[in-house]
Amino acid sequence: MASAGPADLVREIVAQGRLRDPDWRAAFSQVPRELFVPFFYVPAPGGRMDRLWRDDPDPGRRARWREGVYSDQPLATRIRDGRLLSSSSQPSLMATMLEHLQVTDGMNVLEIGTGPGYNAALLSHRLGDRKVTTVDLDPDITDAARGHLADAGYRPRVVTGDGAQGCRAHAPYDRIIATCTVARIPDAWPAQCTTGGLILTPLATGLLGLRVAADGSAAGTFHSTPAYFVPLRGGAAVPSDSGGEGLPSGVPPHALNDDRFRFLLALTDGHLDPAEAYALWGRTGHPERERYGVTVQEGRQWVWLDDPEGPHTWPLGEPDEQ
Repeated sequence: MASAGPADLVREIVAQGRLRDPDWRAAFSQVPRELFVPFFYVPAPGGRMDRLWRDDPDPGRRARWREGVYSDQPLATRIRDGRLLSSSSQPSLMATMLEHLQVTDGMNVLEIGTGPGYNAALLSHRLGDRKVTTVDLDPDITDAARGHLADAGYRPRVVTGDGAQGCRAHAPYDRIIATCTVARIPDAWPAQCTTGGLILTPLATGLLGLRVAADGSAAGTFHSTPAYFVPLRGGAAVPSDSGGEGLPSGVPPHALNDDRFRFLLALTDGHLDPAEAYALWGRTGHPERERYGVTVQEGRQWVWLDDPEGPHTWPLGEPDEQ
């Protein structure tokens, strides 16, 4: 049996109804993911993490590594003290995000969260090296990504720095794409965008698209696709979950099992208690993700349902930040 390769991955993604854009289909077909994931970690008995490696002397383990690389799944690529620091995102989700980015030739793109460099390579294949800047806080991650990118024949700008600060040196950007989740929109992102530029970022398990206006404000709605990413580290880090609070009172179990309600809970982030959120969810017809949006304007950031100036709005971020 022939070993798995990029063509197999592309077929799997296309079968899901994604990669409709021929330019992105070509990028996924021609950028070998294996060069960016020389090893990854999988759960093992006893709570351990087992490393599957490209150069493992065991042919069976090498085959498992390659099968994992070309399957449509996220891969844990860097773990420190038991905590996931970096991963190669699920390719079908990467494809969805890249298509939502709506790039055209000549656009300048900033990526926040370099990871192993695979997404930066796909962007470079589509737009050219000089149109892509990628930023990550961890020098070990950026050093490894530079090597992976060079091995694949790509040389975008790889910058070690706080992604919350963007990268002023190569601004303005027509597009900013984050491959890590944020609690609030960093001020630097809209400030470093062109008028009409698009910011695409995971937030509260959703995928948010914001258009930047001439006055530096930004607004937009969530896409239907759920998005679970490693949190951004640095100036806009996502607060740690305190945990241990048990099931919220006043909310029936069926709601807690509904992704639509869990998304609303994540968006309210303490500004509504769970019972209030449940009441709102019922009154408004169990809204899907696309009915929610975010506005960033004059130092304020708020989430809204259906209308930025309507009755259902609340501040974005931790309550004590407002």
